Amino acid sequence: MNQISIRSAKSRAVPSLRLVAAAAGLFTLVACASAPPAPTHALQAAETAITNAEQARVADYASIELNEARENLAAARKAVQDKEMARAERLAEKARVNAELASANAGLTRARVINEEMQTSIDVLKQEMQRGPGARP
Repeated sequence: MNQISIRSAKSRAVPSLRLVAAAAGLFTLVACASAPPAPTHALQAAETAITNAEQARVADYASIELNEARENLAAARKAVQDKEMARAERLAEKARVNAELASANAGLTRARVINEEMQTSIDVLKQEMQRGPGARP
């Protein structure tokens, strides 16, 4: 009888062990599945915005914003390596926005420079017109 009770205890322990192993496997799968994926789209958008800004020579007019964009992109890449995907996505978005801001500010600065040049030309023309047709420079 002693041998029967040992077999009975073993047969009950095997399903319990299987149940524990299955639960552990399920928890492992859930933990892996809950990690957010790498923000590849946000990183690519930031890289594209920075490249576009560099090609448009934005650094001549808005170097601070462009440098911030580059720093944020580097920090986003580091966050991906550290498996901090939510932080990486935020930093990549910030890098894209900074690059787009740099492009916009550069466009505004270029427009101001052109406006000033045109105003100077208009002032010169006005002075020449006031001198009259027979006046010499």
